[in-house]
Parts: sequence; structure tokens; C-alpha cells
Amino acid sequence: MHKIKYILLLVINMLAINVLKAQQMPIFTNYSDSYAIINPGYYGLSEGVNAMGIYRNQWAGFKDDMTGEVVSPVTFFASADLPVKVLRGGLGLSLMKDQLGFENNVAVNLGYSYHFDLGAGILGMGLAFSFDNRKVDFGKAKPLDDNDPVIPTKEQSDMLFDFNFGLFYMVPETFYVALSTTNLMQAKGKALEGKSSSSASFVGDRTFYLAAGYEYQFMNPKFMLNPSMLILSDIASTQFNVSARLWYNNKMCFGVNYRYQESIDILVGFTIKGIQINYAYDINTMGLKLPGSHEVSISYNFKLDMEKQPRIYRSIRYL
Repeated sequence: MHKIKYILLLVINMLAINVLKAQQMPIFTNYSDSYAIINPGYYGLSEGVNAMGIYRNQWAGFKDDMTGEVVSPVTFFASADLPVKVLRGGLGLSLMKDQLGFENNVAVNLGYSYHFDLGAGILGMGLAFSFDNRKVDFGKAKPLDDNDPVIPTKEQSDMLFDFNFGLFYMVPETFYVALSTTNLMQAKGKALEGKSSSSASFVGDRTFYLAAGYEYQFMNPKFMLNPSMLILSDIASTQFNVSARLWYNNKMCFGVNYRYQESIDILVGFTIKGIQINYAYDINTMGLKLPGSHEVSISYNFKLDMEKQPRIYRSIRYL
């Protein structure tokens, strides 16, 4: 725990040298449930009103050694998207509240995706406006040097405006591949108030994403394997996720996710009256004695009556 304490203190001081960048965008273990926040090209591709929410408690119960306060990152995310025929695409809205130690961010994304028929699938090309209210209570931080004139000493907040862009190509019941970026413009906020004049400010952290998934139908129609992957990078650091879920009768699933050099995650899920509930538990592999992480996602799709071309389905999930 002492090692973690000094790492966090070092990070606080490093961030205060020039600008205060956002931490890398939160990543969910159930990442295939959260594409609406990282890729606006996804909006409206589900052929219905798709509503979902995720709650994640990372390193549950982790405390600051010096203050005794619980500082484990906690993230809540909710989204809804739907196809809009007259717009030849879909609309989406998402809300995320992310608390990391003494930092508290609230982000709202609102966007549109234009849909193209491409081969056997559909390509969604989307753009979303991002509104990010960032707040840090520096009064709770314990810097290595209490007299450092660069580090603010009270609560600071600012609103950042930016854009997210994404391409999402999907062949129903077969596979998908997606590219996107968040905080495209790396918006910079106003200068923070410190003990002396400083150029320190909040800055959006541009992040790139590559996602892909596949559905493999076994000879026994009750079983389906769903492997997927997600890579995200802000150039300074890159994270790799590889998952596989085994579905039974479209009612229950069990799987694992591997997050490179960070965790091995257990995935379970079930469906009740059309409501999909997924749970993930992350087992840390970083060797820092960090607690595990808990994550719960709930989603529901309100099917809409829409004119669409007849398709041949080979997965029991779409019968």
C-alpha cells in the first residue's frame, strides 16, 4: 500500500508541471456494452431503442494511506440510442460520471450516425459533441512539497467542449469491426488558480480505439461463442483487452477477459424477459496488492417496427 501511496503522489506532482490531463478514458470490462460512449458510429445499429447502464467500482475499497478516505475509482455510465429512418442513421445520447480519488468528471455525449449499406453489412459513421465538466479538489491532495507554487490548493473546475468520431461496420450475426477517437480536438480549459501565475489547465485526453467481435455458432444451436477484442491508446499508453463469452440458449453466458499486464476478469450474464444483466469481477495481476474490481451492466432493446431487407439468420439469438 505504501508503494501505491508514493506512486499516486508522484502522479499528482507530474500532472501539475504543465497541464492537468484527463486520466485515460475509463474502460469497462463489459466493453461490448459501452460502445455508445467511445464510438458514435454505433448509434442506431441495433434496429431498436437500445438503453443500458453500467456501474463499475475499480479496486473496491482502496483507501488513501494518509487520509483514510476511500479513493477507488467509481464510474457510472448510461446511454440510449435509436435508428431514425428519415435521417438514414441513428441518434445517441450518453452520460458518464467518473470519480477518481479527488477528481470528479461528468461527461455528456450527443451525436448522430449516418448508415451506409456496404456489402453484407452496415457501416455507421458518427460524430458526437462531448461536454465534460471536470472538477478536482486539490485541498484533499497531499503533495510531496506543500509549498509548491504550481499546485492549486482548493477545488478547481472547468467545462471542456470536444468531439468524438467513429466508424462501426457490422455484419449482423457474424462480426463487427470499429475504429474511433474521443476528445478529437484535445480541448484545453482556462488556467487554474494556483499560489502563483501558472499555465496549468484541464486538457482533454485524445484516445484511439480499435474494437472487433465475432459470433461463432456451434452445430448445437443452443451454444454460441462470442470472442471480441478492444485496443485503446492515448499514444502515451496502450491497453489491450481480449474476451470470449460462451452463450447457452441465449439466456446465460460465461466468459473471461484478459487485460494485458493488469487483470484477468470473470464474466457471467443472464437474460430475464429481454433484460440482459452482466457481471464482471477483475482479478488484478499487477502485483501491487490492489483489491478486485466489480462491474454490473444492465441493458434492454425496445424493438421497433421498421421496413428492412429480409436476411437469413444463422444464430438463435436473432430468431
